Amino acid sequence: MGKVPKVIISKNASELVTVLKKKYGPLLFHQSGGCCDGSSPMCYPKDEFLIGDQDVFLGYIDGCPFYIGKAQYEYWKHTQLIIDVVEGRGGMFSLEGPEGLRFLTRSRVFTDDEKDLL
Repeated sequence: MGKVPKVIISKNASELVTVLKKKYGPLLFHQSGGCCDGSSPMCYPKDEFLIGDQDVFLGYIDGCPFYIGKAQYEYWKHTQLIIDVVEGRGGMFSLEGPEGLRFLTRSRVFTDDEKDLL
């Protein structure tokens, strides 16, 4: 068994990423721990979001880097994040808003075997 990804993407979310890449070019995702967007990852043009010292790189989803705020990571580090999409409006600065959809973070706890591989 290889390394376990810390973040993965659903088929529906992947389809939306394809649409957004065509419109905006390379993308970047950031998951913060704010009160209003704690379960909504934000999608930005890759060069328009500044990554800081308090951001943790989790991996790539559909070739897009995915970061999470350090404080939020401490809460979720024992889980695999699953980026999905649902109908509705997300964060007002996230690129998917005009599509009538929003990204949503789901999670599952890593198994003991997976934890050993991390």
